[in-house]
Amino acid sequence: MGNVTNAVVDGGQVKITTQNARAEVTVYTPSVIRVRIDKHELAADFSYAVIAKPQQTKANITQNDNEISIVTDSLKLTITKKPFAVTFYTPAGEVINQDETGLATSWVNDAVTTYKKMQPDEHFVGLGEKTGPLDRKGAGFTNWNSDTFGYRDGQDPIYSTIPFYIGIHHNVSYGIFMDNTYQSDFNFGASNNRFSSFGAHGGEMNYYFIYHKHLADIITSYTALTGRMHLPPLWSLGYQQNRYSYYPDTEVYRIAQTLREKKIPADGITLDIHYMDKYKVFTWDKQRFPDPAKMTGRLKEMGFKTTLIVDPGVKAEPGYGVYDRGLKDDIFIKYQDNTNYTGEVWPGWCHFPDFTGAKGRNWWETELKQYAAEGVSGIWNDMNEIATWGQKMPDNVIFDFEGRKASHLEARNVYGLNMIRASYEGYRKALNNKRPFILTRSGYAGLQRYSAIWTGDNRAEDDHMLLGVRLLSSLGLSGVAFSGMDIGGFTGNASVGLYTRWVQIGAFNPYFRNHTGVNTKSAEPWAFGEEALEIARNYINLRYKLLPYLYSTFYEATQNGQPVVRSLAINYTHDPKIFTYQNEYQFGNAFLIAPFASTDVYGTVYLPKGKWYDLYSDELSMGNKETIIKLAKHKLPVYVKESSIIPMQSLIQNTTEKPTDTLDVHIYKGDVNNSFVYYEDDGESYDYENGSFYKRTISYKAISKTITFGKAEGSVTSKFKYVRVLLHGFETNAAVKADGKQAAAKASFVSFIAPISRFDPEGTANPVEGSNVKTLVLPNGSGQFTITY
Repeated sequence: MGNVTNAVVDGGQVKITTQNARAEVTVYTPSVIRVRIDKHELAADFSYAVIAKPQQTKANITQNDNEISIVTDSLKLTITKKPFAVTFYTPAGEVINQDETGLATSWVNDAVTTYKKMQPDEHFVGLGEKTGPLDRKGAGFTNWNSDTFGYRDGQDPIYSTIPFYIGIHHNVSYGIFMDNTYQSDFNFGASNNRFSSFGAHGGEMNYYFIYHKHLADIITSYTALTGRMHLPPLWSLGYQQNRYSYYPDTEVYRIAQTLREKKIPADGITLDIHYMDKYKVFTWDKQRFPDPAKMTGRLKEMGFKTTLIVDPGVKAEPGYGVYDRGLKDDIFIKYQDNTNYTGEVWPGWCHFPDFTGAKGRNWWETELKQYAAEGVSGIWNDMNEIATWGQKMPDNVIFDFEGRKASHLEARNVYGLNMIRASYEGYRKALNNKRPFILTRSGYAGLQRYSAIWTGDNRAEDDHMLLGVRLLSSLGLSGVAFSGMDIGGFTGNASVGLYTRWVQIGAFNPYFRNHTGVNTKSAEPWAFGEEALEIARNYINLRYKLLPYLYSTFYEATQNGQPVVRSLAINYTHDPKIFTYQNEYQFGNAFLIAPFASTDVYGTVYLPKGKWYDLYSDELSMGNKETIIKLAKHKLPVYVKESSIIPMQSLIQNTTEKPTDTLDVHIYKGDVNNSFVYYEDDGESYDYENGSFYKRTISYKAISKTITFGKAEGSVTSKFKYVRVLLHGFETNAAVKADGKQAAAKASFVSFIAPISRFDPEGTANPVEGSNVKTLVLPNGSGQFTITY
């Protein structure tokens, strides 16, 4: 860039000219600063990812002959002038992040890269759907959305692009989001010992720097920039039974009926590409599925919602209505000579809708309407990298890019994002106030606004199961709360042990989907024998009992961006052991899940600082230590954090079935304060956006020995008439009282009940020794009440 030759302060922005470039530095919020750099005048601002505008922020911006200083109440930035380079500091003056001296931001031809000084013992997490270790240090990564069937651990890139990472060092952490849709590269000390870097093969350098004291707040700020998810339909959090493929309709009925007969709770069945007429999108094979509306109606009567796969490729076949309408409306991507691009996928030679323009998205929305009329509840967007046979789409294909026009080089990484945007917006309209479920394989930063994501065509192998855990953790660190993987593996045939372990882990995934590929053995829960069926059913049962906790955790994601699967890096950022125990994660804030390979007989669990309860026995362990445990095939190691608040319900077989009228709220004694926002609504409409919900904050105060149920918010009453408070780990002789008029008048106290675990993975009803659970039953009104102990 060279030296700064001119700098003009304009409110919360500094416009800078250097010998070889132009730059803008903008205070977005007190904790977020944006840096834009190009070799020439900066282009008009545009982003598919960022939806937030700069906030009015108090910032002190000064300059002298040597540097420019920007100070907010949260961080300080200095820009040296000879040459241009930036350094970010904490308010106390500690270096958070700085350009590498002599390199800073520079170009090789049209590729632009920013080089950052590698801090001693610096760790890096994030980047979304990236394989390999949780800590990215020492590795390099490329963002170029790719169809990677049966990808190996360590393969890069795979399906989606989220160019956002978090750096951790010296008790500070920061986030950097580079918003550039060209192929991009991130280097965290790969093949060099000097710097970390991020750059793109074209376009400008455009990044947002985020600093907070707590890593969780970095995720909150990132999702404030790129948007947060809408509440999903409740049914999509239930168990989903998939296969490539279930057909004809009689086979779908058989699967649904067997799930019900074997008392395996489930809410969804997904149809893969064989439901279509010769794989043509928006068609049905009329021999296999003669009456789609009748089928989806019958499934709904049984408590199942139907999700259909859709691919972007439209077969180039005159007389095929979808193709003819696409030609008429001129919505396909084109070569530079204005002819439609043709690539080969499942139906044969296809054209592809241009989702980067309103015309293409509107066309897609119109085509989707027929599925809504036929009773389809979910849309699964696949092959949207864009996948084509040969995996080499030409660079000179032109996309609308909201009227600006862009080549494949700039548009590829946002194609999937815009497809799911069209699917979400179109299906939301088509379902008339019912929430759609949208799933995608590909995407870009901000995909959480429209869709859940799953980790693509994985393999039925232990290392892939554990890789999937890290992928979900990394997606959570990158703003995506609704994620899942194919339980049991998509390619290959899982062993009985692998399948049962994977189902156990799947019960603690945001999206719980069993899916296997064509030409593999059946992989439904009953396909692995009676013992495996019993284990799978136990954990699916637990999932359904936990739905009040899980739904409230999803609500939290809509408010602050915190994920459901939480890497230990979020709450235990500066504990170095979290990178050794990289497969462990929290499920919401209460549970710690410790996954192990199905072949492991013993395993080492690391519990971070604090106190932790064994989920199954209430046995208490002190944290900040490693423990070797014997593993059992029927039990996944799960721990509960001290002071946790976990609402649960009675077992149901699907989410259209009403639980009993009592909400169980499990509270675990601890030495730290905690609170939990309990949330419910109708689970299917957008009425919650207009206040139609029930929400209350439950607070645990360790010092005052109180548990307070705050005053309810929202315009509806709870579906639970009573609250049963179950106290874990409290003293045997503890006196428990409930105050407040409503509570005191009608509270019924149950003395120490038989110490039976609320979840027994062995399927028995034997008391668990040493488990003291004290119970208090109260009416669940809207007023505040406090329990003292």
